Amino acid sequence: MLRFMPVGDSMTIGSAGEHTWRYRMWQHLRATHGGPFQLVGPRETLYDKATGAPDSYEYADPDFPRAHLAGWGEGWHHLSPLIADAVRASRADVLLVSLGLIDLGFYTNASQTSDNVRAFIERARSANPRISMAVLPVIPNIRARTDAPFAREVGLFNELLAKTIANLDEPASPLLLASLPDASASSHAYDIHVDTYDGTHPNASGEHKLAAAFAEAMRQGWGVGGRYTAESA
Repeated sequence: MLRFMPVGDSMTIGSAGEHTWRYRMWQHLRATHGGPFQLVGPRETLYDKATGAPDSYEYADPDFPRAHLAGWGEGWHHLSPLIADAVRASRADVLLVSLGLIDLGFYTNASQTSDNVRAFIERARSANPRISMAVLPVIPNIRARTDAPFAREVGLFNELLAKTIANLDEPASPLLLASLPDASASSHAYDIHVDTYDGTHPNASGEHKLAAAFAEAMRQGWGVGGRYTAESA
């Protein structure tokens, strides 16, 4: 059985009443994986905007297996110290990671954030030397449209992330860089005006596109799952 752990910030944990891209991925794997799998992680809740706390269980689909390691307002800076224990306790085989926006926005610059990525990978491997990881760069967001210095840090970090993934990739513990379609090459590119509800957090179409980015990376890189379609998720 493959055990997948979603790791991320507010775009991954989601808020009360949402499906989240984790749900879309679960549906996709149910339709295409062809073998047993499980979503794992030490947390289960959604963020509740009314209380300002990650204490909601109000998933849009109450049957969705909710385990994850994600937190509203958390980044590589926060989750790197937690990842070894989370991998060890859950016996995770595959990490699906979407982090970085919070780090660059509030805590660390691009170089420091890249250092935390390396620490995260090392700690995950210390708990499972055969762990696989698919990692999404910082995705389009409203702050990068309106804050030029922040946009430059995002661009630099995404370059450093690609180099880190390439340099640390190992046959026994493979790393993949997931990616969203480029706006210049695809009419299905991620558009903050279409795929988010506030310029940052994904709506239903955005959830599908984030899930598709991970699904296509795993299909092409590892032969895991089938081609992503909205109907499969």
